[in-house]
Amino acid sequence: MGQKIHPLGFRLGTTQSHYSIWFAQPRIYSENVKEDQIIRDYIKNYIQKTINSPGPEGGIPRMLDGQGVGRIEIKKRIDRIHVIIYMGHPKVLTEDRPGRIEELYTNVQKKINCVNRQFKMRIRRIDDAFGDANLLAEFIAKQLKNRISFRKAMKEAIHLAELAETKGVQIQIAGRIDGKEIARVEWSREGRVPLQTIRAKIDYCSYPVRTIYGVLGIKVWIFQNND
Repeated sequence: MGQKIHPLGFRLGTTQSHYSIWFAQPRIYSENVKEDQIIRDYIKNYIQKTINSPGPEGGIPRMLDGQGVGRIEIKKRIDRIHVIIYMGHPKVLTEDRPGRIEELYTNVQKKINCVNRQFKMRIRRIDDAFGDANLLAEFIAKQLKNRISFRKAMKEAIHLAELAETKGVQIQIAGRIDGKEIARVEWSREGRVPLQTIRAKIDYCSYPVRTIYGVLGIKVWIFQNND
């Protein structure tokens, strides 16, 4: 029986670092973990709602590829919280309605207790959007929701990852693919993806997507440059 380990947790301390950096006593550790989850869930839901909202004149929303959230880093001290949001297209929050960033900042403060703590939020752009596993998985999910063939979606996603100058990419889709009665697993790989090499910088994402046939699971591994 195969033994599996999370590709990011396997490399902590070498090529990967924690997305949450803080120290807490055991009695309040669970509260800090819950607070991190509240921050991440609200930011992702708000940005997803912003992406799907109508345009400035009430038209259809502009669907740019790679415009979601790559990752959210949270750094805490006794008197401050610093949140860094990595996005493919940060202009989604500034175009059409300039007050979105301020609204997001205010609402996150309300969700958590910042009475005695200073709260800072920063948004950074991911240069190669499709070199990020989360954004590539969101692109595949969008294709599957639009009822595009899974093979075509994987092929296009691999092509986009190659344009981002990655060393290798592997994509796996599991579930009732194309509405078949029996669930199965399909995967495709291009280039090198050395999962057993600790020094290899691997970006990984597990992303569920709800389609008319049911829930499909998408997994993406990207071998990034170590430079």
